[in-house]
Amino acid sequence: MAIQGATNDYSSLTVTPKSDTAGTPKKTSLGQEQFLKLMTAQMTHQDPSQPMQNGEFITQMAQFGTVSGIQDLQKSFGDFASSINSSQALQATSLVGRHVSVPSSQGNLEVGGNIAGNINLSSSAANVKVTITDAATGAVVLTKDMGAHAAGKLPFVWDGLNSNEVMVSPGVYKIQATTAIDGKNTALETEVFSRVEGVTMGSGASGIKVDLTGLGSVNFNEIKQIL
Repeated sequence: MAIQGATNDYSSLTVTPKSDTAGTPKKTSLGQEQFLKLMTAQMTHQDPSQPMQNGEFITQMAQFGTVSGIQDLQKSFGDFASSINSSQALQATSLVGRHVSVPSSQGNLEVGGNIAGNINLSSSAANVKVTITDAATGAVVLTKDMGAHAAGKLPFVWDGLNSNEVMVSPGVYKIQATTAIDGKNTALETEVFSRVEGVTMGSGASGIKVDLTGLGSVNFNEIKQIL
């Protein structure tokens, strides 16, 4: 018996296909859990006549552990490097207006100031000589004998007076320290005290640079002492 009002017209019905995009994103790398599952399956389906040796199993586990460990180590080093850079940046900005000691053969003489620093002696010296030269003209301003000294740091200060006891003009001057070693005149390394007037935040290999008054920039890690 037919039911009145019934209809077989399904044209008004629609079917919405299931979307795969709403699901969990597919993994593109093999994690530790997936590795262990594959290892278990490999052991379960291995050839009974040629079972997997313990050494092979340990080797595969060690290889996976090594890769995972390297990845963790790289991340840790990245975090550590970022922390070090941030710490250096804070330290560098706090130096503005202060004096620092850096390896240099030049110093900036300011009005009413002086040029000071240290001479590094790797061994004792019978006589140390310091020569001050105008960096712009190359003219020798002053030569001073500092006598014999033991190994270590030898402090020096130049008040800006030339050999005639006349004050020279402010500017950049070259400081050259020498001594006789085995009968030969040998140059010695000098560190000069300079005022920090700014900091440049670099990136990559350039790193953080400290701007010194009249002398340009030096790398932050070249600073030997903060005065």
